[in-house]
Amino acid sequence: MKKQTQAIHLAYKRPDAYNALSFPVYNAVAYEFPDAQMMSDAFCGRIDAPDYSRVENPTVTNFERRVEALTGAVHVTAVNSGMAAISNAILTLAAKGKNIVTSKHLFGNTFSLLAFTLHRFGVDARLVDLTNLDEVREAVDDKTCALFFEIITNPQMEVADIGGLAEITKSHHVPLVADTTTIPFTQFSAKDLGVDIEVVSSTKYVSGGATSLGGLIIDYGNFPRFTKTMAGESLFNFGAYMTPQVAFLQTIGLETLDARYRVQSSNALELAKRLEKLPQIKRVNYVGLEDNPYHELARKQFGKAAGAMVCIDLESQEACFSMLNKLKVIHRATNLFDNRTLAIHPASTIFGLFPPKARQDMDVLDTTIRLSVGLEDVDDLFEDIRQALEK
Repeated sequence: MKKQTQAIHLAYKRPDAYNALSFPVYNAVAYEFPDAQMMSDAFCGRIDAPDYSRVENPTVTNFERRVEALTGAVHVTAVNSGMAAISNAILTLAAKGKNIVTSKHLFGNTFSLLAFTLHRFGVDARLVDLTNLDEVREAVDDKTCALFFEIITNPQMEVADIGGLAEITKSHHVPLVADTTTIPFTQFSAKDLGVDIEVVSSTKYVSGGATSLGGLIIDYGNFPRFTKTMAGESLFNFGAYMTPQVAFLQTIGLETLDARYRVQSSNALELAKRLEKLPQIKRVNYVGLEDNPYHELARKQFGKAAGAMVCIDLESQEACFSMLNKLKVIHRATNLFDNRTLAIHPASTIFGLFPPKARQDMDVLDTTIRLSVGLEDVDDLFEDIRQALEK
């Protein structure tokens, strides 16, 4: 089956008692067993049966299995947020004295986790230019526990050569960990590009319009120790497992993901093209535009569509605030890939607590507005931005 069909029609692990078309929400915490031996087997992983909903729940398992089918993963773990996915994956790989090779071009809290939080536990973050493969080669050594990157950075919109990174990590037997939130996993194969572990904020495209917080750790099985530790230690000890209510909502969102993405990415491209013609906008940063420096690489890796995140630069921070304050259709809000179009000034919000020098080093500009393009008619979105700039 094609991916869109798989997302809707994957068979349930066990038949539902009432043949419900939508898998039910199991609001149960514990599960009874017919005898002590089966209880022991379930708790020790000798049989596939839920024992306690902090580590396994039928509704969450159904959601995980659908993602496994769509990605070709060996195992998928659903957790409570995108940051939970990143932190749980990294903590499963990291140890005192190890290092993580990554970039300054990361989402604010991801950067803070890798550069500051983990540093307190003896894990070093080596910040390099991931578009410079020679620099990456110099940074990776026998103490490197992971190379972590975002496939399209937020908000810099940088794209690294995933195949080139994979060649380096495989030569050192180092896991390549990719945050693929900006392009849905239904649109391209991270596995085929050489990614070992994929982390996703399912709050974004997957949830179906910002219905719920969630995250996914998608494991392609290239590092058996990671697979075993995630299933037998991290899931039990960190307590970040997704709730059944969220899994139910995100399973429904998964069914419409492909259809929504086609509209959102198409809207983003058309809006980006129109915004280039407005004199008040100094730069439109979108990898779907043919003159974008990462356009060809992004097209090769992710396909024709380039996502629904567009960044624009105005003359100053004051100009950005003025435009944001005058928007009537587009919402002033954080999050990405809602059904609604959202606008935010990253430097004063997501990166607002970083010192000016740090923001400068991370290429987070005071002149940038980030747009998450939704499902509205693109004519209305363009007119809203035009009127906000002209007044």
